Amino acid sequence: MSPPTDIHHASPMAMKAMQAFEQAVDHLPLEPSLMTLVRLRVSQLNGCAASVDHYAHQASLQGESERKLYAVAVWRESPLFSDREHAALNWAESITHIATSHAPDADYLWLSQHFNDAERVDLTLLIAAVNSCNRVAISLR
Repeated sequence: MSPPTDIHHASPMAMKAMQAFEQAVDHLPLEPSLMTLVRLRVSQLNGCAASVDHYAHQASLQGESERKLYAVAVWRESPLFSDREHAALNWAESITHIATSHAPDADYLWLSQHFNDAERVDLTLLIAAVNSCNRVAISLR
């Protein structure tokens, strides 16, 4: 395997912009535990092992139970998540798989039942940021 690319050295301006986006997303007015669960699920879907490890650790530091963390991968069948968390995790999957899901109206309606306009935008930006970071980390090693 080729050595990993030093992304900060190779493209400092682009990485600075990406870091600014991540920092802005970190300060969105969504529940920190919800944001971490979404980050974890998106990273699982993308197969980004480093991010899965990071977000699982972050969630445990925020007080999430191990039981709930184990259930993130099967959230649809788990009673451990609130209706709001279910809607967010569903939206995370819909957006992460947008090439095949096309973010259907049913998913958006479900999301709209639990999130207001600003929260839907914030959640969608969070998902976009995680997908972007996962793709850079995975593709450039």
